[in-house]
Amino acid sequence: HVQLVESGGGLVETGGSLRVSCVASGYTLHSYCMGWFRQAPGKKREGVASIDSDGKTVYADSVKGRFTISKDNAENTLYLQMNNLSPEDSAMYYCAADRFNLQLSRYYTNWGRGTQVTVS
Repeated sequence: HVQLVESGGGLVETGGSLRVSCVASGYTLHSYCMGWFRQAPGKKREGVASIDSDGKTVYADSVKGRFTISKDNAENTLYLQMNNLSPEDSAMYYCAADRFNLQLSRYYTNWGRGTQVTVS
């Protein structure tokens, strides 16, 4: 049974930085494709970044150059480092995992409950 638990969200000022984490259990992270998604009130969930089992990363155009996705296989933890944040980045951030390399597709099988990021 795959479980994903996000943490690290919070309130940050425009231009600031934040790192959110996702601890995985029930499987070995390195064998899965992992993704970060976000959803703001009234908007559709959108893919932010993904990293596959080989470490190849994909980013949404809106976050390229500002966000970095990474993973620690030994700790079974996924990270999203977010720099130069703007109010448009405010959303609930979710991590997701799937055996297939889904990149920023919304069809991931396993989802966490999210962590709120608010940029003032």
